[in-house]
Amino acid sequence: MNDYKYYFRNIDRELLAWSKNTDHKVLMLRGARQVGKSSSVRHLGKNFQYFLEVNFDEDKEVHSFFEKGLLSPQPICELLAIKYGTPIIPGKTLLFFDEIQACIPAISSLRYFYEKMPDLHVIAAGSLLEFALEEIPSFGVGRITSMFMYPFSFYEFLNAMDESLLVEAIRNANTKEPLHEVIHKKAVELFKRFLVIGGMPEAVVKYIKTNDLLQVQTVLNSLLVSLKNDFTKYKKRVPISRLKEVFESVAHQAEGKFVYEKAATQASNLQVKQALDLLIMAGLVYPVTHVAANGIPLGAEINPKFQRMFLLDTGIFQRALGLDVLQIFITNNFKTINSGAISELFVGLELIKNSSCYNPNSLYYWQREKNHGSAQVDFLIQQGEKIVPIEVKAGTQGAMQSLRWFMKEKGISTGIRTSLENFTKYENIEVYPIYAISNLFNN
Repeated sequence: MNDYKYYFRNIDRELLAWSKNTDHKVLMLRGARQVGKSSSVRHLGKNFQYFLEVNFDEDKEVHSFFEKGLLSPQPICELLAIKYGTPIIPGKTLLFFDEIQACIPAISSLRYFYEKMPDLHVIAAGSLLEFALEEIPSFGVGRITSMFMYPFSFYEFLNAMDESLLVEAIRNANTKEPLHEVIHKKAVELFKRFLVIGGMPEAVVKYIKTNDLLQVQTVLNSLLVSLKNDFTKYKKRVPISRLKEVFESVAHQAEGKFVYEKAATQASNLQVKQALDLLIMAGLVYPVTHVAANGIPLGAEINPKFQRMFLLDTGIFQRALGLDVLQIFITNNFKTINSGAISELFVGLELIKNSSCYNPNSLYYWQREKNHGSAQVDFLIQQGEKIVPIEVKAGTQGAMQSLRWFMKEKGISTGIRTSLENFTKYENIEVYPIYAISNLFNN
């Protein structure tokens, strides 16, 4: 396509670094459907003299190259080179196995590429890879490097919108030197737009090309249908109807603890958990788990009975709920919109998207129930030896009793509040604009 334009993703830096590493392993790019994995690999392929893409979902004939015990990479490469008319030369060719989950023997062969052709650059990607990897318990230990990819982050979206100067200004701002109010207001308006569009590449590109949110809504509706249609590929032991029920319940229960009894009308808690586990494995749902937060690592004291569940994207979320997107633009208090859950969803997703692509962040929260009241801190992250509590406010105001209570009880010196406010500080609580929450990973 002559009008095709590639929009830079943060993972591109990591992919390029991998390609230049003389001691690279086979790379497996993991993530939910339609988050841009294939596009990023094709973009990387421009740095090689030759690029060969093998799509196992579209080309069933090529499966035979990997079956019947033919796992040695040399004869496989010879067959692929002849079939596709592209030389496969170590150091000059990027070999891309897409939708590799459709051919389990091809996944098994990856370890041998590292052992017998270590100079050849090989990337494998696919949707529902986690399901396929379950069938290969000892897969690729020490021979395969995994990278995890997600929908566009807010800063990636701004860069795609040619707002790189705004990104730089936000990154450089802090509680001592906040943004000028005019710039802050612009960032808030773009943030609201991003909540509606979300980070799925197809929706982002549609908005950039048309500047039409109605067309974006059509794209999101189509993506939502496509994701649900994929449920047929998940597992035969879980009915499609139950997967759909649980998926929709995740959207409806986003504002609080996920209650299994509310998730499916005619299913036991175990059956709901099976469906939920599959949605998490597919990258469509992220759990936020309660922790005691008495020390680090945070994951040492989890309580899996208390979890929140988030969908993978704010755009998909607002379409799943059928939210009035006009309200998102005209309000400065998201409490009036699905109890403000979309604000917390955005923050949780930004924490994941801005974590290491090699070691994704798990999401944690803290709560305490008392006869005289309850307290909850929306997110906890670990920075070095410190626990950093984050409280999300759906507007520009609100008390911070839970945050202060937690900090006092755990002996924590600094907390983070994120809202539609500009950068500021209230004693030992730093305020980050909600659109700038990823600055926590830059400073």
